[in-house]
Amino acid sequence: MTAWVKGQAADADAAITAAADLLRGARAPVIAGLGAEVAALRAAFRLARALGASLDPAASPGLYADLGALAAGGAMTTTPAEAVGRADLVLVLGDGAAGAPILADLAASGPTRGRAAGAPRTLLSLASGQGADYAAGESGLPAAIGLLRAHAAGRMAGDGPLADLAARLRAALYAVLLYDPAETGALGAEMLNGLARDLNETTRAFALPLSDPHQGRAIAQVAAWTTAQGPRVGFGRGFPEHDPWRFDAARQAAAGEADAALWLASLPCPRPAWLRALPSVALLGAAQAEPVTGGEADVVIAVGVPGESLGGALWHPRRAAIAWQPAAKPGALPSAAAVLGALHARLTPAQGQPVQERSASC
Repeated sequence: MTAWVKGQAADADAAITAAADLLRGARAPVIAGLGAEVAALRAAFRLARALGASLDPAASPGLYADLGALAAGGAMTTTPAEAVGRADLVLVLGDGAAGAPILADLAASGPTRGRAAGAPRTLLSLASGQGADYAAGESGLPAAIGLLRAHAAGRMAGDGPLADLAARLRAALYAVLLYDPAETGALGAEMLNGLARDLNETTRAFALPLSDPHQGRAIAQVAAWTTAQGPRVGFGRGFPEHDPWRFDAARQAAAGEADAALWLASLPCPRPAWLRALPSVALLGAAQAEPVTGGEADVVIAVGVPGESLGGALWHPRRAAIAWQPAAKPGALPSAAAVLGALHARLTPAQGQPVQERSASC
């Protein structure tokens, strides 16, 4: 094992002991980042329960934009495979979605299934950046989506670019609305899903949210089957409580509520500024953008990178599902799940109960 304690190289036992001591002494620890394989995510939830900690993924901003829209009004979504196989019109919303890898597949083919089979495929864009087919305008992308929805539903009359775009969406046989939730935000995602519902009164249209690069979609599924709730949960009272505001790790750190952190990033995941203000343990993949050193946390433990040095179940954007990714070149570093399991063993008495009561603010 490659590890550092207070900037000094340490062996495996010393690093695990130091990490366990740091977390054991915390009253309101947070486990954040969560850019990791499914086995590590499951281990993180088990450790959070033992610690009475809260969890907050780095993917939360985009993830909660979609979860908020789903909770507010539901969603009509499709998958990448269905979009490639059925869509005769694809509307790319925002600058972030304009670089989506799926666009190459969509541009290189036409619909082969359903009502639109054999028809040409049209790709259009609505964004604030230059080169878009339709300009979002100074009010921004969420406002433009709201206006587009009003035109498509017949609640707004008149001519103009958005009225033209709405007419093209209504005329499509199977329209796909491709977007990045982190860019549209909660309001834009809600408006966009409402647009899909309105279009389905007369034709077929579906939203296709892009997955984030930090395993947010996998985290959402692990959280759902583990706690029946979203990923921002706290175990401070011995059971999982979901609250997107209360368990926002950045907010907890700024408010002085959190007093220790475990940063889990076996996959590249940008570490936030608030992390340096807390006593912390970091589990970092060897392929981080920054080199793994002793300065990122009080205790740093290098772990294997899923899909590179070890196999792991990861979110597969093209399949829109969790899939196994074998190791490209097996290495000697331990998995994040193994390290988290070792920490759990150090922090949990024989009967499997938390080591101490935690603050209810967790």
